[in-house]
Amino acid sequence: MHTELSFAPLAGIETELLAVPAFDLQTAKGPDAKAQPTLLAADEAVHSAAATVLASGEFKAGANETVLLHSPAGLAARRLLIVGLGKQSKATVHSVRGAAGTAVRFAKPRGIRELVFALPASPELPEAPSARAAVEGALAGDFDPDTYRSDRKDQSIQSFTVSAVADVAKPFVESAFAEGIVIGESQNFTRSLVNEPGNKLTPTILGERAAAMAAEVGLKAEVYSTEKLHELRMGAFWSVSQGSAEPPALIVLRYEPDGVTDGPMLGLVGKGITFDTGGISIKPSDNMEKMKYDMAGGAAMIGAMRAIALLKPRVRVLCIVCAAENMPDGKAQKPGDVQTAMPIAPDRPGKTIEIINTDAEGRLVLADGLAYARQLGATHLIDAATLTGAIGIALGIHNAGAFSNDDATFTRFETGLAVSGEKFWRMPLGEEYAEMIRSDIGDIKNTGGRYGGAITAAEFLHAFAEDTPWIHLDIAGMAWIDDAKPYIARGPSGVGVRSIVEWVKSYAQ
Repeated sequence: MHTELSFAPLAGIETELLAVPAFDLQTAKGPDAKAQPTLLAADEAVHSAAATVLASGEFKAGANETVLLHSPAGLAARRLLIVGLGKQSKATVHSVRGAAGTAVRFAKPRGIRELVFALPASPELPEAPSARAAVEGALAGDFDPDTYRSDRKDQSIQSFTVSAVADVAKPFVESAFAEGIVIGESQNFTRSLVNEPGNKLTPTILGERAAAMAAEVGLKAEVYSTEKLHELRMGAFWSVSQGSAEPPALIVLRYEPDGVTDGPMLGLVGKGITFDTGGISIKPSDNMEKMKYDMAGGAAMIGAMRAIALLKPRVRVLCIVCAAENMPDGKAQKPGDVQTAMPIAPDRPGKTIEIINTDAEGRLVLADGLAYARQLGATHLIDAATLTGAIGIALGIHNAGAFSNDDATFTRFETGLAVSGEKFWRMPLGEEYAEMIRSDIGDIKNTGGRYGGAITAAEFLHAFAEDTPWIHLDIAGMAWIDDAKPYIARGPSGVGVRSIVEWVKSYAQ
């Protein structure tokens, strides 16, 4: 998709489709309340063209609601699409992101290949963050998961232009727009990885894709396999890998900005299970095909690293993705086995882990990933994983789970959510939950029973982060979209990329 920023008057823009957002200004309450849609365009010609349909009552300006006008009078555009932002009192720049994605997905099946999206002329929606949100939403809306269809028709948008008001502070809008392109494309890169079937994206291939991306954007990359796991004594990571014919991949990406040799080193750790059968504790067959997305946390970290390399914040960042298949052959680990994790420090023994359920494998690979990040010098940690079904039971599909052992570190992450627009809900940690995973035969069990499953999984990881400031993101309920939305296709969401990038930027010198 070619993206462009324009400051030209809307009426004179020649385009196949001009999309303009609208508020519902409803002020009355109760049974007499009526929608009062109002167009958010600075150009009077646009208001004139839309006046009849807005007055008809057919269009309510609900969130992502649309109405299309052909040959709008007084406009050079061939079509005028009005996109609702919902009620004025509730609309934010994140509503703009959804509206831009809605406009793109409206255009795609209709054979419209280029469109212009007008930024809302409204003091509630500042131009710079709206410009960033709009291009992020457009790029997200353009992604479709039909990669391997033999009858696939390329419906992608060829040109997307954001139109800003001419008298705004152009440098700020231009900078935000450019940042939105990087983040939107990086989120789609993550989605393209998550979308791949397990036979097309093995751990080895995931490592190759990450290394190729790193070479393209200027990151340092190292990809290791079985021998390195044994050298580092990554017994927890290896135990997940040992049942598969596909070798594991230990992916290490580094971002080291020129002149930055001190200060924090941020460690991004991702779960990269490219297919999860559950191992010996095998999953039910229903919906097992979705387990190709069990590497969404690792993919989010890889996508975030792409954005970081291009945005160039002045802070050192280390990324570790532990990629493996979890398979149930004769060499696979068994319930009751005891595995020894990587030592957190060379002079300390590795923690011993009693395997209660081989389907609780993500925390095993992350345990060694967190330990390795600490050994390599990470001063602050964040991990992302499709870790537990329990988080979906707790929070549904509208919030992902977040856990942290450090309030200041989490506050940075939470503050960034106002920019990213992603929803994470902080969950508790505590010694009472840690007690649920104490083992009689070893140091720790890999599951703590039915109750509080997302919390005991987080406490398992806490045992490897220890006192290092750390955030754990359980994205299992939000990494895959089961039902298409007006602004985004069914399939991988790329959740986490935007928020992780904001967290990293908060540490920039």
